[in-house]
Amino acid sequence: MSKNKQNKEQKEVPQRPVDKYFKDMDDIFVNGSKVLYAFFLFLAFFGLMGLIWMIPFPQFDFLIRMNAHTFLNWGSLFIAIVVYSYLKLAPTLSYAMLFCIGIMSFFIVQLEYVERDGGPSVVLVCSSIALVSLSILFLLIRKEGNLGLKHFVKLLGIGPIWLWSKVFDQFKLKY
Repeated sequence: MSKNKQNKEQKEVPQRPVDKYFKDMDDIFVNGSKVLYAFFLFLAFFGLMGLIWMIPFPQFDFLIRMNAHTFLNWGSLFIAIVVYSYLKLAPTLSYAMLFCIGIMSFFIVQLEYVERDGGPSVVLVCSSIALVSLSILFLLIRKEGNLGLKHFVKLLGIGPIWLWSKVFDQFKLKY
């Protein structure tokens, strides 16, 4: 019996790839405030998504005939790629991210209406938001210690669902 218990204790529960990524992120970003990371990461994501959204999309005849040309843009493809990537890692967290992206999309469309009515350009607003928030994120990462561009890119890529995982952990929800 004791050998069976030892064998069971020695067997480790297989970790999902997302758990490894989150453990790496926890090890890297120890000292910084998760609230600051979440706020500026949200703004950076919003700014970048707004810039991608505003890139003109080709007007294909079949899309115009189907009246679907207004709904398909580069932002839609960006959203699809991001949600699919996060879905492969952690489905529940990807739904939380999709909810955030939906809120961001609403505000980008509102910025388009403001621009149409004579307000500032969406590109100007989104590039300003992206530049400021990315700069602050980079400074926050540099404050962590000997972290560089690799960690910055990792924070931009995995950071949103990593921070959502912290929210899910607080509420004891499985992801």
